[in-house]
Amino acid sequence: MPDPDLADLDAFVAVARARSFRGAARLKGMSASALSEALRRLEARLGSRLLNRTTRSVTPTEAGAQLLERIAPAIREIGSALEAVNGSPDVPAGTLRLNAPTVVARHILPSIVSRFLLAHPRISLEVENNDSFIDVLAEGFDAGIRYEESVERDMVAVPIGPRMQRYVLAASPAYLAARGVPEHPRDLLAHACIRHRFASRVTAQWEFERDGETIRIVPSGQLIATSAELEAQAAIAGLGLICTFEEYLAEGLATGALVPLLEDWLPPFSGPRLYYAQRQHMPPPLRAFIDFIKVDNG
Repeated sequence: MPDPDLADLDAFVAVARARSFRGAARLKGMSASALSEALRRLEARLGSRLLNRTTRSVTPTEAGAQLLERIAPAIREIGSALEAVNGSPDVPAGTLRLNAPTVVARHILPSIVSRFLLAHPRISLEVENNDSFIDVLAEGFDAGIRYEESVERDMVAVPIGPRMQRYVLAASPAYLAARGVPEHPRDLLAHACIRHRFASRVTAQWEFERDGETIRIVPSGQLIATSAELEAQAAIAGLGLICTFEEYLAEGLATGALVPLLEDWLPPFSGPRLYYAQRQHMPPPLRAFIDFIKVDNG
């Protein structure tokens, strides 16, 4: 059996990740029919079906999922090596792919990204929001950004953005006038709370800590959402209490539309970290970004 063509393997990885021929075609800058033909050749050479295709979805078969897990990092490394050869050693060039939580992508990365790209005009940056912990290399990213408790131990991690952040519990003055001001985390069980649900379908608990005591609350209320901005607006409208990153509530707190509560029960925590696998040949765009944020963080 002849060895599969590298371009066909690359096409398979693109379609398997995008779960769509059209979506992969947009990302690759080629036609969906060309990708389909590449998949047909690859499956014929391997003698195994790699993707289940319906009119609504494209999903890897068991064999396809196993192949994707094994070859996706290798395809990425080959691309990085080619970019390194094509670029000048003194002027890093190529594409940097990052995966970051929504709060980081919206409130921390914008100023960092703008200054980095202005300083490195030959680097392109792709940022994807994801609030779940994923295998960044298997998913085709050069690095991820997560909080300390979510960073795998075999990864290298460096701080990015603020060294400390905090959650804020808050409510509108109108809500507090009608329902009273909670004096202790357990009081929240008698209050309407605006809840956040992650993409994993898990609804967030609220955690409070003071003097070595930790209290976890399972909040209840009318609204469950996946959008922190929607939740903040609901709190301003008086629908209930909200507990989330301070960044999402900053405007409401500054104008008095929201009032902070139980502040001594919500200590600050370590800010986000950029994490990546240690490798002998690091892609030049990633090396440039790491050097940039190290200088940026002082």
